[in-house]
Amino acid sequence: MTVACGRCRQGVGPGEHHAIVDEKGMKLQRTRLASVLVMMVFVIAMISAVVIGVLEITTEEVQLVQNHICAAQAVATAEAGLNDAFAELRANPAWNAGFTDRPFDQGAYSVAVNGSILRATGTTSRGYVATMEAQVTVSPAGPPHTVTINRLRINQ
Repeated sequence: MTVACGRCRQGVGPGEHHAIVDEKGMKLQRTRLASVLVMMVFVIAMISAVVIGVLEITTEEVQLVQNHICAAQAVATAEAGLNDAFAELRANPAWNAGFTDRPFDQGAYSVAVNGSILRATGTTSRGYVATMEAQVTVSPAGPPHTVTINRLRINQ
């Protein structure tokens, strides 16, 4: 038994299919499938490019956050050095020995004393460095002596 094809009105047997042929002899169904395939490859390529771009931006953001954290740790380490020096000056206003590579957290600090100026350098375990410089005045009355910070500079 043959039935008329819905597209070309030609007779086909049950379960049989035939392709519509254009004037050049190309099968239109295969042409459509090829077009869809090319379109899908293009869409997948575009999605991949967007995903790679987002991953690149995210990776940079993570690195920036890590740099900020390490820089803050270096400043905190230098500040700990200044606080240690202030404690020494509160006990002895003539103290001027300073410190070299005193461990703090996962880093170390050094403090140099040059008259009334204390210069602390904090270094983290990852190698980030920060400096703090304080010009101080120590009161003669005490102990404990009062340490006044007249000027404070960070990373200058």
